[in-house]
Amino acid sequence: MIEAASQIVSAAWQVLCASAPYVIFGLLMAGLLKGIIPDSFVSRHLGGNSVRAVIKASLLGMPLPLCSCGVVPVAASLRKQGAGPGPTTAFLISTPETGVDSIAITWALLDPVMTVVRPLAAFITATTAGLLVNLLPAKPPGPACALGRSCCNTTCTAQHSSPKMPLRRALPDGIRYAFTQLLGDIGPYLLAGIAIAGLITWLIPDGFIEQHLGSGIIPMLIMLAAGIPLYVCASASTPIVAALALKGLSPGAALVFLLAGPATNAAAITVVAALLGRPVAAVYVSVIALCALVMGMAVNMLYGWLAIDISSWASGAQHSHDSMLPVVAALALLALILRAVARRS
Repeated sequence: MIEAASQIVSAAWQVLCASAPYVIFGLLMAGLLKGIIPDSFVSRHLGGNSVRAVIKASLLGMPLPLCSCGVVPVAASLRKQGAGPGPTTAFLISTPETGVDSIAITWALLDPVMTVVRPLAAFITATTAGLLVNLLPAKPPGPACALGRSCCNTTCTAQHSSPKMPLRRALPDGIRYAFTQLLGDIGPYLLAGIAIAGLITWLIPDGFIEQHLGSGIIPMLIMLAAGIPLYVCASASTPIVAALALKGLSPGAALVFLLAGPATNAAAITVVAALLGRPVAAVYVSVIALCALVMGMAVNMLYGWLAIDISSWASGAQHSHDSMLPVVAALALLALILRAVARRS
């Protein structure tokens, strides 16, 4: 038992060391974005139901550091301020599926191909859903702050009009937001994902998934069924996927979980139905599921054509102790997460 626990902790520590420098870098970039992009900028560009507004919403949501729960009150505020249901839906999908923090950790634990494919797939999924929602009858906007309750305890963050803050003040505030509120939201889930990755590494033999489930549609459906109802943020889903990939999970099934897991969960689906209506919620879930499966199959073909060995995904974790930087970053990240969580409690 002690030996098993030691192996699990060792595997999880390797994943943490490999990802910590990139998580910190991603948080820094998230803080800079928060400071540079004013709150009014997002709402100003998402009005109406045009194709252009949907594309803007998808693009604007991609780098923003919000989870599938944290994005809900922001989207509610945007809807209240006049954003159309199509752009709001696109924003609700693209924002949690990817962000500067999750892109950084994807580069650390997966590979350059998935680092590019993941945000591209998020954009395609969000835009498709937004355009389809535009075809539905619109539901009048409801009160923004009525939807402030979420599964990650994010309070309502309605973006009311406020004087523009000078950049010299906005940037420190953005950095402070990233390393306190944002890290307090995603930090515990990130650590849970890393712990699960360590458990998977110890529990499942190499090649088990490929031998018993194959590499076709079955593992994709399993990842989809697991990802839709559960809450897992984009950063936390990455170490889980990396560990599963080493045990034989196909790149396509990995992408399915990376798309469906962060974008949906039972609480978020319920709130989307209240915010935009049940038909929109149905489109929201259906498009995420279908796009994830289609793009998962396409990614399997791409990796086969490129002849990329999926086992190379964990090379960063296996060599994380070549220098002291990953260890120092891992210890610093743990301290920052504890500090952020303590401030929220």
